[in-house]
Amino acid sequence: MTYSLTWLPDILLGAGLKVAEVPGWQSRGRGDVGAIFGVICHHTAGPMSGNMPSLRMLIDGRPDLSGPLAQLGLGRDGTYYVIAAGRCNHAGHGSWQGRKTGNASFIGIEAENRGLPGVDPWPAIQMDAYQHGVAAILRHLGRGAEACAGHKEYALPPGRKPDPLFDMPTFRSRVEAILGGQQVLTLIPSSEPPQPGATQGARATLRRPRSGDVVKAVQAKVGVTVDGEFGPRTEAAVRAFQRLHGLVPDGIVGPKTWAKFDDVP
Repeated sequence: MTYSLTWLPDILLGAGLKVAEVPGWQSRGRGDVGAIFGVICHHTAGPMSGNMPSLRMLIDGRPDLSGPLAQLGLGRDGTYYVIAAGRCNHAGHGSWQGRKTGNASFIGIEAENRGLPGVDPWPAIQMDAYQHGVAAILRHLGRGAEACAGHKEYALPPGRKPDPLFDMPTFRSRVEAILGGQQVLTLIPSSEPPQPGATQGARATLRRPRSGDVVKAVQAKVGVTVDGEFGPRTEAAVRAFQRLHGLVPDGIVGPKTWAKFDDVP
């Protein structure tokens, strides 16, 4: 069965965000959602290293809670992983703006972060994607920033949940500004430091808008014009390669994709 939230990838892509669709997401859920009011923001409290190490847990759940645990996962590099189009176990008991049916009425976003003060800083590119992604969803719903809650704000009794570990009024003010027209995304510079787990030199993590000879090597592998510019066509070809070989199709050439390049003639 295909559930209702199949519009999520298009809305996020339309906002200029990076999106990776997890296989089977269209029919994944605890039944379907109801009328969606807004978004609840979370952090994963997962491992310190890796871009989205909590992805499998968000899909399958935990021993104490069945998955899926959110419709969207947000990696440290700003990639949205689309996990489910149906209802997810992300909200629990609570209330926000008079809505008490959190799982049925809110889209859950689980952003990868350890959730310990001063231990796991939020990368600027991740926070930028968090704010722009929430704004894109709310714009689609015809809602303002007030329809976005932190799990710590929604959950009852007060204090039951600590996530996400950032100031929600400040977050909502930024979302409100984006809804008001400030929609320019922070571009990832070619000199961006590699993500956790990436290596230097020829094995650097590659994504838009990188350029150079190492990009040419990738382009030769995926069969697009070899011009050394990691643009939309190269990203699309990388995604196709990743889908074909059972990898998460995020369009980013990281350690797993490099390893698969080595395996494929």
